[in-house]
Amino acid sequence: MKKTIQLLLLATAFFAFTANAKEKTIQLEDNSSILGKWKLTAEAPAKHKAKTPLSITWDFKKGGVLNTKATDARNRTGAMDINVKYSIEDGAIQKQFKPGIEKYETCRVTDQDQKSMILHCKFLYYFMERI
Repeated sequence: MKKTIQLLLLATAFFAFTANAKEKTIQLEDNSSILGKWKLTAEAPAKHKAKTPLSITWDFKKGGVLNTKATDARNRTGAMDINVKYSIEDGAIQKQFKPGIEKYETCRVTDQDQKSMILHCKFLYYFMERI
């Protein structure tokens, strides 16, 4: 009985530790590694969950402007072309939530190489490919 309780405590401690483990992020020193055009290919609520396909282009520009271009897949609203502000703070991207509103969301780079990048924003992961 004593061994069973010890095993249960050990298992509980293990699961508590893994549930609270921080996700690996890549600390950005500046915007040099994200500058340019990126195609958002998918989004998901978690990195390893089912992905929803997207067709959106983000263009990170030098002056702290992020240009977003998207088309409605169902042709209800046509094309969208907006600019929002962004900056790099504490190793993460601070992206304006909506144009004209000074509310920002934090997006952290979790994976990146020369051709692809995964961003973890507040509620979603964005899977991107460099254009």
